[in-house]
Amino acid sequence: MSNASMKKVTVTIPWPEGLHLRPTVEVVRLARTFRSSIFLKCGAKLADARSVLSIMLLAASMGTTLVVEVNGEDEQKAVEAVESIFTEGRKG
Repeated sequence: MSNASMKKVTVTIPWPEGLHLRPTVEVVRLARTFRSSIFLKCGAKLADARSVLSIMLLAASMGTTLVVEVNGEDEQKAVEAVESIFTEGRKG
C-alpha cells in the first residue's frame, strides 16, 4: 500500500502525568486490534503503537503534540479509535 493513502491525525497529550503507563497500555491494546500499522511521532522520535516500551520512550509530557500515522486496510477506523483515547482523556 502506498503512503499516499496513509491517515494522519494530530493529538495533544491531555494527562497531567504525560503519556504514562495507563494510557500507553490502552493505546497498545487498541493498536493490536487493528491490521493497520500505527505509529506515534513526537518530533524526530517514532514509536510503534503496538509496543509499550516504544511509546514510553517518547517521554511525552502533558501538552505535547503527537502525530498518529496509520497505514493499512482498516486505517480510518484505527486512526479514529486512537484519536479518541487522547480526546476522551481530556474529560477524565
